Amino acid sequence: MVNISPKKLVGKWAAGYALDVHTTSSTYIGDDEYGRPQFDTRRSEVGELLYRLKYGNDKSVIAVITETAADFVRKQKWAIDLVIPVPPSRVGRTFQPVNALSKALAGQLGIGFCPDCVVKVKNTPELKEVYDLDKRLALLEGAFAIARAKVASKTVLVFDDLYRSGATLNSVCEALSKQGGVKSVYALTLTMTRRHR
Repeated sequence: MVNISPKKLVGKWAAGYALDVHTTSSTYIGDDEYGRPQFDTRRSEVGELLYRLKYGNDKSVIAVITETAADFVRKQKWAIDLVIPVPPSRVGRTFQPVNALSKALAGQLGIGFCPDCVVKVKNTPELKEVYDLDKRLALLEGAFAIARAKVASKTVLVFDDLYRSGATLNSVCEALSKQGGVKSVYALTLTMTRRHR
């Protein structure tokens, strides 16, 4: 397990947390030979592991990440039936980190994993390029379909890797409540940006 510093998330869920910030500092160190700015980026422990998984394809970190997340969830005493990953923004990837982490987390907790309980049904641009929260929410309106038969009357944990503005997480949780008829919804992300936008 790794050291974490959980941060409370406020949104359309009964309770929600990010296990830690993603980066602790990022210092400009000059431009590379192509004129692109370069940074010395420091990450939290879980942020570094997530970076290794997403950008270094280091699947060996999945176990330690999900052990840490499962330990945190157990301490919250949430009576969860299912872990539901936030649908990926890039559908074409053969390896989807959030799905792999969600499945491993569900296994650690000994509960169900439902990768198709929330499905993205509307194409949206990558939200990291959209800075206004209201615009993000408008783009996500009607973007998710819920497998009601699988989630109705259940308590679910919606899982994502990074919390930026909360637009996607809020949209998914709201859809689960309104369309899915869930009993209760909790939210967990591994990391969050230092500035939420």
